[in-house]
Amino acid sequence: MTPPRGPRAASGAPGSRAASQAPGPRAHRLTPGPHAAFRKASGPRARRLGLALIAAALLAGCATGTTEADPGAPDASSAASGTVASPDPSRAPAGRTPDGTLLVADFGSDTVTFVDPGRDGSGEGGAPIASVKVGTAPYGLVVGEDGRAWVATAEGVAVVDTRQRTRLALIPYATESGPVTTGEYRGGGMGIALAPDGSRVYVGVNVPGEDGTVEVIDTTTREVTGTAQVGMRPFDVDVSPDGREVYATDHDSFDVTAVDADTLKTRRMEVAPYGTEGGLGSWLKPHYAVVRPADGKLLLPFEGERLAVLDPRTGKVTIERMTADTHQHGATLTPDGTLLVVGTGPIGSDDEDPSLTVRAPDGTERVVPLDGPHEDVAVSADGSTAYVTGGFTRDGYWNGITVVDLDDEKSEPVRLTAGNRPLGIAVL
Repeated sequence: MTPPRGPRAASGAPGSRAASQAPGPRAHRLTPGPHAAFRKASGPRARRLGLALIAAALLAGCATGTTEADPGAPDASSAASGTVASPDPSRAPAGRTPDGTLLVADFGSDTVTFVDPGRDGSGEGGAPIASVKVGTAPYGLVVGEDGRAWVATAEGVAVVDTRQRTRLALIPYATESGPVTTGEYRGGGMGIALAPDGSRVYVGVNVPGEDGTVEVIDTTTREVTGTAQVGMRPFDVDVSPDGREVYATDHDSFDVTAVDADTLKTRRMEVAPYGTEGGLGSWLKPHYAVVRPADGKLLLPFEGERLAVLDPRTGKVTIERMTADTHQHGATLTPDGTLLVVGTGPIGSDDEDPSLTVRAPDGTERVVPLDGPHEDVAVSADGSTAYVTGGFTRDGYWNGITVVDLDDEKSEPVRLTAGNRPLGIAVL
């Protein structure tokens, strides 16, 4: 799925910290499979025929290969992922949770896990310290300045006191999204964000096979106060810097829905730099977005090849080149405007392996190789360290977090075992 985490929870808004999205769980694909030949045969980027054939295969019940799972298929949780690291109670602080602790949404269970990021936040010596039950298959999460986390689960939005590590409430959705399940295409909450002033939470609710919604939650009363219809599978939710608009990244309808925060009126903007052929069988869909504080434009990475820059005022999309050449999901911005994008791995034989793209404001990029599939990313308060979750909702995943030193280009990423299919992540 697919945030600002650090600056991304509410797209850089001052009223929130770290976030999303899931993911996703953001939803997804990875190792080359039988569909890879379609892409190879038609050249590195001409995939339209292959997409149409893949769509047909998926509709016929084919849930293998490199594209996204059939919405009717069971959860792909049988993929090997290694052991789940249980929290060590002896490491849990007696009082308030320390600043800099990581919080991850465990899509593979009904918990969120608090993680000690190790010495100086480097991952060295780090470990999970506590878990809190929140609800089935948690996806995205966002943390406010008051220390409350809002977690999008299949059942409702859980409210967690991160300082005391307890669940305060579970707010049911107003949208009917079907039975509570745990699969990749499960109904319920996905992307989630806070208003800049912390007064409202916005959560994208997936309704399998139909358009989804964005629900508005009053953070004081903890009640749903409004609902707006958006596109299919709202992977990610972001808020404009001034708080006037909410943006749902609609994965299965190739668009972004802008929601007026006051009236809940909506408008849809297509974001499909590769076209929309293939429908549900296409992997070339929008996943996660970040809002650039300087101009309010949305940045949506595609395939490590193209960065779609959407101006929500006009609906116009411009394309900038990217270099990682890998399927991409989670994204966030560092305090200085550097864009971090998670590469989940190849979907075709000519693709590169998983990576973290570090893209400077001037467009220059550094690509950091990652070991195995990853999903989402958060950044430390000082912008020096990235934390990338290993949870994955398709063909593979691993139960941990990769820690990347953004200042030292020669340092090797550190792998920290934590969580159960961890997706959304925040730095407390």
